[in-house]
Amino acid sequence: MKIAIGCDHGGINLKPQLIEVLKECNVEYVDFGCFSNQSVDYNDYAVKVCNAVVNKECDLGILICGTGIGMSIVANKIKGIRCGHCSDAFSARMTREHNDANVLAFGERVLGVGVMTDMVKAFISTPFSNGERHVNRVNKIKALEEENFK
Repeated sequence: MKIAIGCDHGGINLKPQLIEVLKECNVEYVDFGCFSNQSVDYNDYAVKVCNAVVNKECDLGILICGTGIGMSIVANKIKGIRCGHCSDAFSARMTREHNDANVLAFGERVLGVGVMTDMVKAFISTPFSNGERHVNRVNKIKALEEENFK
């Protein structure tokens, strides 16, 4: 498994802990930035991570900004991305299991390292359930993308 990670200046302090979690789980990652606390536009980093996921360069993506909200909004504008904005491990597990989310977004300013660790571990270790009702729902999301991204 390979994870695309990205943050803006609002997530720069939590990103090193995220990288440690991924290393601890023996998960390969690609860091798309940012690399300092200088103010940047979160949009640019969300797009880089999501493109890596859509283009199958990475299996999943993780985005960090101040709250996770901006990153998740941008991510969900990209065809093929289903980004869950989560703040707990249960939601992170459910967004993978029920929604086949391929990107996780969260906020440095609203999470501690312990919650982030549990959430990331849940997200990267949970497969999509493939149950008929969940497949049907994800297919409806994909159909909406086709309809709205022409």
